Formats: sequence, structure tokens, C-alpha cells
Amino acid sequence: MTSDGATAPGGDAAGPTGLLPFDVTVAHQARIYDYLLGGKDNYAADRVAGDKMLEVYPDTAFTARANRAFLGRVVRYLAADAGVRQFLDIGTGIPTAGNTHEVAQAVAPDARVVYVDYDPVVLAHARALLVSAGPGASHYIDSDLRDTGTILSQAAQLLDFTQPVAVSLLSILHAVPDADDPYAIVATIMDAVPAGSYLAISHAASDLISPAALQDLYDSWKGKVQQRFQWRTRDEVARLFSGTDLIEPGLVPVDEWRAEPGATGGGNPAMWGGVGRKR
Repeated sequence: MTSDGATAPGGDAAGPTGLLPFDVTVAHQARIYDYLLGGKDNYAADRVAGDKMLEVYPDTAFTARANRAFLGRVVRYLAADAGVRQFLDIGTGIPTAGNTHEVAQAVAPDARVVYVDYDPVVLAHARALLVSAGPGASHYIDSDLRDTGTILSQAAQLLDFTQPVAVSLLSILHAVPDADDPYAIVATIMDAVPAGSYLAISHAASDLISPAALQDLYDSWKGKVQQRFQWRTRDEVARLFSGTDLIEPGLVPVDEWRAEPGATGGGNPAMWGGVGRKR
């Protein structure tokens, strides 16, 4: 969303259930994120887009690292404290250290994890790296978030939807504009899991960055990034948790969610994060 409230175009868009084309001359969110985390699975267009983000908002790389750390804390909480043994990780991104199945199975070796993404670079790495050892299991679904029918039907091959499932949508829903109704997408997924399931979300925050910087980001992405980004306010992100009760400390900047004492600071992550338990 631009500073005047309109959705900003960001390059070629997929249809409601279509996949974006694989074009290395156009930046892609998963590969930009990889670049910001110091990875090597990205292309020149991704690095140009990432550098522009760093120029406009210098805490972009800190935000990416804080989001990755948030993932680890969330999965550990869900596996260790909440006793969850099933995870549906949608918008996986390019695998790196501390993936969901690694964190969950370090706590509960029998944990089952289903990953969902559609970028071919992610898919190639997922087949090689997202492999469980021991009694647990992991599976990868090649699908767009908006194709909820495919995701749920394939996930049901590994996950038991009569038992609690932790659904994670980290750093992905801001790539779904209001025109594609992210609220309905989340509701459809959460309707498929029972009470006692969990929903984890991190989302780019339009109210944790200046309007001028946000507009500069949208302007720099136009025609250069495949996704259409729409950053949202805290209230807008909170609506995504409808039907759940937020776990303490609620919806907060990602680096503040159950952080270790003294671990916050070092930057300002423009991203909201939270976990809700389905009623």
C-alpha cells in the first residue's frame, strides 16, 4: 500500500492461483531475502533491489535477521511449550540454518513439517536440504499461497488435520495485495485446522517506517520485483489473527517477541510478529 492508501504495482503479478514466471532479470522476494541474510542463492536483479532497500531503509538487513530469529523462537515455543508436533510452513523461502523442521525436531524428533513455496530456486534447495532424520518427517509442496485447495489437500497427506497444527506465514502476506484478500486466505487455512492450532505471522509494517521511506521503496520496486507488496499497519495485521487468542506478548516488532533478556536493540525492524491460538 502506498502512502496514500493505494496498492502499489510491483512487476508481473500472478493470478489468484498462478505462479510467477522464473525470470532472473526481475527480483524475487525469496532471493532478495536470501541476499539480505548474506546468502548466495540470488541474482543481480535481487542484489540491486536489496541494495536499494538498504539505501532507503538501512535497517532492512537487520529486519531480515530479526525475522529469521523470530522464526526460531516461535518454533521452539510451539514445539517445547505448546506441545505442537505438526507444522505447516507457508512461504518457506530459500533454506538456511535453523529451518522449521530442524528447530522443531531438535525439541520433538517426531515432529512433522510441511513446507510450501513456489520459487524454482527454493524448490531446488528444498529437495536437497529440507530432509528430516529420525522418526519425524518433512515434505515440500510447490504451490502459491493463494492456491489454498492444493496446499491443504497435499498437506493432509502428511499432517493429521484432526490434531493441532502450527501454521506459519512469515514474511509472506505483505506479498498478497488486498485485491487477493489475504484475510480470506488465512481464514480458509485456519478453518481447516482444529481448535488448539496456532497461527504465526510476521508482516512488513507500514507504521514502523516513515511514509516517505515507504513510498521510496514502492517507487524503487515498481517493475523490478515480481511480487506486489502491500505493507500494513498493526491494526491491519491484527485482523489476520481473527478467531485466535494472541499469545503474550501479543503483536509486537519481531525482535521483541519473547526475546532473550538483553537481546533486543541494534536496529529497528519494520515488521510486526505474533502468534495466536485458535479458539
